[in-house]
Amino acid sequence: MYFTDRGIEELEQRRGEEEVSLAWVAEQLRTFTDLHPEFETPVERLATWLARLDDEDE
Repeated sequence: MYFTDRGIEELEQRRGEEEVSLAWVAEQLRTFTDLHPEFETPVERLATWLARLDDEDE
């Protein structure tokens, strides 16, 4: 188990039943990087990965 799994599990337990838009998620990621600029690169990589999930080239 990775350390991040704990956070993912907490997210799923606390908010797993909620429905949100990707626009809402994008806004939360922007807010997070404004508050924690040291995580800009990992957040950018996650957002790019999510955006390109359906790309056949990758």
